[in-house]
Amino acid sequence: MSHARVLLLNAALGPLDYRVPHGMRVEPGSIVVAPLGPRQLIGVVWEEESFPDVESVGDNRLRNLLEVVDAPPLPDPLRRLIEWTADYYLSPPAAVLRMALSSMSALEGARTVIEYRATGAVPERMTEQRAQALERIGERQGLIRELAMIGGVSDAVIRGLIKQDIFEAVEVSVDTPFPLPDPDHAPPALSDAQATAAGTMADAVRARDFAPFLLDGVTGSGKTEVYFEAIAAAIRAGRQVLVLLPEIALTEPFLERFEKRFGTIPVNWHSGLRQSERRRAWRAIASGQAQVVVGARSALFLPYPNLGLIVVDEAHEASFKQEDGVHYHARDVAVMRGLIEKFPVILASATPAIETRHQVELGRYAEIKLPSRYGGAEMPDIHGINLLTDPPERGRWIAPELVKAINETRAKGEQSLLFLNRRGYAPLTLCRHCGYRFQCPNCTAWMVEHRLTHRLACHHCGHVTPAPRHCPECKEEDSLVACGPGVERIADEVKALWPDARTAIVTSDTLWSPAKVADFVKSVEAGDVDIIIGTQLVTKGYHFPNLTLVGVIDADLGLEGGDLRAAERTFQQIVQVAGRAGRGEKPGRVFIQTRMPESEVIKALIDGDSARFYDVETENRRRANAPPFGRFAAIIVSSEDADEAAQTARLIGKSAPVIDGMRVYGPAPAPLSVLRGRHRHRLLIHANRQVDVQGAIREWLGNLAWKSGTRVAVDVDPYSFM
Repeated sequence: MSHARVLLLNAALGPLDYRVPHGMRVEPGSIVVAPLGPRQLIGVVWEEESFPDVESVGDNRLRNLLEVVDAPPLPDPLRRLIEWTADYYLSPPAAVLRMALSSMSALEGARTVIEYRATGAVPERMTEQRAQALERIGERQGLIRELAMIGGVSDAVIRGLIKQDIFEAVEVSVDTPFPLPDPDHAPPALSDAQATAAGTMADAVRARDFAPFLLDGVTGSGKTEVYFEAIAAAIRAGRQVLVLLPEIALTEPFLERFEKRFGTIPVNWHSGLRQSERRRAWRAIASGQAQVVVGARSALFLPYPNLGLIVVDEAHEASFKQEDGVHYHARDVAVMRGLIEKFPVILASATPAIETRHQVELGRYAEIKLPSRYGGAEMPDIHGINLLTDPPERGRWIAPELVKAINETRAKGEQSLLFLNRRGYAPLTLCRHCGYRFQCPNCTAWMVEHRLTHRLACHHCGHVTPAPRHCPECKEEDSLVACGPGVERIADEVKALWPDARTAIVTSDTLWSPAKVADFVKSVEAGDVDIIIGTQLVTKGYHFPNLTLVGVIDADLGLEGGDLRAAERTFQQIVQVAGRAGRGEKPGRVFIQTRMPESEVIKALIDGDSARFYDVETENRRRANAPPFGRFAAIIVSSEDADEAAQTARLIGKSAPVIDGMRVYGPAPAPLSVLRGRHRHRLLIHANRQVDVQGAIREWLGNLAWKSGTRVAVDVDPYSFM
């Protein structure tokens, strides 16, 4: 090639042409360094026909490529996936490409890096920041910047601790090969139903063709053990495997189960990795040496050269939808990657999304059902508690019937779980004297009180402020009142009711790393915890045989607001948390506290009738022409200038095209009208499935211009309506 079209890692630019110097060899997929003005940027050589609208530049005006990076080229199927994702989700191709090249250190030549770890020594002067850093970092090691982020402090704090020998330098090799999993290490004893399901999926892996499966099994049915056999078949065939998990918190329990089955842990990929770990993993994946990768949604775009299977565990989870940057849904992109590269994709869930069930009804996905728990374990008995007729005592949140059930469970030496999907102590703090409410300065959201850390925090932008002693408005002391419960408040009530009970609060505030999760799991399995109080973080992936009671504090919480999927999410969440009870030989019980016992969701939960719920919810969607029967897309306009945001939103609204089968609603201020200091407006597009929504939006917005400080983002198939 004498010249090359290069896609640079700059979303503001399209592909650019460069001259290939004499002696340099490049091909489509080659990772290169290219000049752009005075800068040098990483890019990837791309096929010219993929960008037919880009005009070629004469050779006399081309600049030379500087070098080819010592890394495997991006495979052709991955380049096609990047193109499809950019086209479907209306994102710049460079923004999608950045997810494939998400470890810049992997493209550098260094084989070792210097990291730091605690020596166990104590600094001469222990400041609050130093104490926080040492407590949060613990035994972990990393670069100075990484340790600062983990500790929630500045780089200067870490450098000061290094100078005092509180942290020591460690040279880390970044290219050590990963141990290979053994598909025959410890084959499980499967039930007949499990063996049949495993055999079907293993056959599909060996067939090396696209085959999407819905693995629909009740909680505790052994879905993981079943798809492990499909993984074993892929390993035997010399293929790579990707397992996607919705939460980093699920990684540790998964790694333990994987190691028991295959003799070693898989390769990890998530945001909690150190830079050296990311480099090592990326290069092992790109070379094909990493056989099994488990990771968050970002692992989907890594450059696997020989991918033979993707498993999306807990495939119903909304966290698989990316809410910033490229607004993709990992479940759907995983299926598309399987289609492009011709391999099976397994969507595993006890509560499949209605969109996935619809694909089964259309015959596009094959359904494999596991209707009963493994090893004779029974599904838990479910009881409803009507809070209108059986309310808690004044100032309390746990109803008498649930208190009695916890007493009975404790008397038998068994464990209980109380679920409330609300972090912190209280969602709102106000002054009883003047009515002042604490609101985030950057967002239209209330500040949440966190009594464990003595602070008020915004759960949208992360703004934190110390909890004040007096009202900032009227200066009255001891006038601040916590309104409503969070898990910390429930934990206080548990302590008041059962002072000798050993408790664990499970939220993203308390389990902020895989190591913290591992410690929690070990303490519960060892019997060191009597009562767990947790958010959705504890609803899935955990298997505690001695946990026999689950109490849902407020089953109606998720039904508030106008979210399209509110009922479905509430049903899924409560079914998942109920599934933590009675997973061993001991029977389980679930108590659901509600003020809406007649709602379809609550009736279906108490009756254990998931089919009825899904039938009703699917019919409601059909009547409303909502997904999966119709389509939505959102246009979000934001700016630090409120007038600019409103003006641009009105411009877009006035220019909306008139198309049969498509309606545009708005613009209107977003429910979360200020986020991170930016004013936000939304337009919602509702269309029939036959309408080319992407094409309409592309032409519509392509004819408009707005000021550089204003952002216009498009969210195709939105999950958040905030």
